[in-house]
Amino acid sequence: MTTIPKHNQFLGLVAWLVISFLAAGIGSMASINAEAFYTQLVLPRWAPPSAVFGPVWTVLYTLMGIAAWLAWRVGGFGAARTALTLFLLQLAVNALWSWLFFGWHLGTLSFAFILLLWVLIAATIITLWRVRPLAGVLLVPYLLWVSFASALNYAIRQLNPHLLD
Repeated sequence: MTTIPKHNQFLGLVAWLVISFLAAGIGSMASINAEAFYTQLVLPRWAPPSAVFGPVWTVLYTLMGIAAWLAWRVGGFGAARTALTLFLLQLAVNALWSWLFFGWHLGTLSFAFILLLWVLIAATIITLWRVRPLAGVLLVPYLLWVSFASALNYAIRQLNPHLLD
């Protein structure tokens, strides 16, 4: 196990943040009209206003990038291959979920994918923890938010079968 040289660590942090926010950007392209769509939906009483989602996701994507960087800096991609591969996979599923729900209005499929995302996040937390415990801990808020989002996805799908197939 080799440690990444200090002069490359800052570039690594920037790279992992860019990767995380690239996934956010891909997902947000599907969410361009999300607020208009969200306001059409019958929502459960406990659903947050649409303005909450942007700030929460900004914090979560930042934590994701830092978590990946912490694992990466232990010895590069090779030292944390499984954890970082799972990390990248969950990012892809995360971005796809936005397209399924907001872009294509596929409520049932988006619910299946958010459950898959939950499993991938849990697996990523476990594997990151093994490389660097703090990296795993940083993803716990993300898992909690996706747990909440899963319940919200399910409730919205149940309340809006005419808008979400």
